Amino acid sequence: MATYNGGLFVLPLGLYFMQVTASIFKAYDIRGTCPRTLNEELAEGLGRAFGTLALKEGRDTVAVGRDGRLSGPVLASALMRGLVSVGVQVLDVGLTTTPQLYFAAHTVCDSGIQVTGSHNPKDDNGFKMVLGGRAIYGDEIQALRQVIQDESWVLAEKGSVRTLDIMPAYIQRIVSGIQLSRPMKIVVDSGNGIAGASAPDIFRAIGCEVIELFSEVDGNFPNHHPDPSKPENLQDLIATLKSSGAELGLAFDGDGDRLGIVTQDGETIYPDRQMQLFATDVLNRVPQGTILFDVKCSQRLAPAIRDAGGTPLMYKTGHSLIKAKMKEIEAAGGQAPLGGEMSGHIFFKERWYGFDDGTYAGCRLLEIVSRSPDANVVLKALPTSFSTPELNVACQEGEPHHLTSQLLAVASQYFSAPAEISDIDGLRVDWPDGFGLIRASNTTPVLVLRFEGHTQAALDRIEHDMLALLRTVKPEAQLKSAAH
Repeated sequence: MATYNGGLFVLPLGLYFMQVTASIFKAYDIRGTCPRTLNEELAEGLGRAFGTLALKEGRDTVAVGRDGRLSGPVLASALMRGLVSVGVQVLDVGLTTTPQLYFAAHTVCDSGIQVTGSHNPKDDNGFKMVLGGRAIYGDEIQALRQVIQDESWVLAEKGSVRTLDIMPAYIQRIVSGIQLSRPMKIVVDSGNGIAGASAPDIFRAIGCEVIELFSEVDGNFPNHHPDPSKPENLQDLIATLKSSGAELGLAFDGDGDRLGIVTQDGETIYPDRQMQLFATDVLNRVPQGTILFDVKCSQRLAPAIRDAGGTPLMYKTGHSLIKAKMKEIEAAGGQAPLGGEMSGHIFFKERWYGFDDGTYAGCRLLEIVSRSPDANVVLKALPTSFSTPELNVACQEGEPHHLTSQLLAVASQYFSAPAEISDIDGLRVDWPDGFGLIRASNTTPVLVLRFEGHTQAALDRIEHDMLALLRTVKPEAQLKSAAH
């Protein structure tokens, strides 16, 4: 009988096979709880699997970074050990934001892995991956799982590790490309995530006076969780804005790839409103460009893009999926200078590399609003609506996608014109005065819901009608705020 030993099953004859928890291999990345579902044995196996696939494509160099999570050093070491064991040349960029790892994988090599749990609870960790300049997602993540399970790698002795400080080149690249029209006083809340090690200094370098909150990198996240999409994590930022007289507040998630924006009076400018501002600016220089956004974004966004001379394109949720679609458009001869998600991932291709970077997005925001005497006037003038936060309905494993298929099958009988039904990612129904969304999460067994109305009455009606439809296929559905 096999016995369990630290992520390995030990067989009577001394043979080993790795226990792989399939659920940690998500749609966009790998993410699990340490050490229960994700441990150093898995990390080493991933290094061997990723290295094997990289070498098959003729790519022998992989950058590796990690955020400030407590499990990061052990997992990164194991990951690099696995990469080296199959013959990969590893560039160890150390403690970095995920965007800094992406920067390395766009400038000094073309592949990389970031050890990060993003905004997950502190005991979680994971891996975001780039291979040959493309984000790894979907089937390619499942292919990695298969290689790990099968141990279908070939060990080699020619691998090596060298350290690389990517920070100076990264900072210089941002600072040299940003020009503020006037000095600004801002508050920056890094939530003890890895962005605290670089973002405040970058904002100072472009001409800001910076008040720092929780810049010390601490994987225990002792002050609040680093997730700016949740209002409760912005309370310290709001209080400091009111007491300091600073003009704007910026907040970051745990690995620094998402941006939160708060006005002087404490209003959150959510990413779909940010995108109105970014799109208008970018389209001045890339006329008729395609601007991507995910299905969770406001109805107000597409008209703003059209008014600025661009082509709006609503697409699936997922940072890897958005980046892949932008690449696809450009490969076909089009221009996709900007993409964004409601979660806070903003992808600048114009003047940047096309990957999501909270610090860079913050710099672009400050550049735009510094052209006006008061940034708050600019931000608060952006069109908005009445909307719910992201809501979740808990489901059994595998149930969400089945439910959305059922909803799509009956939606056309349930909703008549002028309702417009979209199946891009789940079920989105648009009316002239708002929209409703029900989609299956690709990371956890929940349905994701969001509702918007141009008036409170429209919001109430849309929410009522969408929930009534949902309860025809899941009568016991209970709404709760998204846990992220």
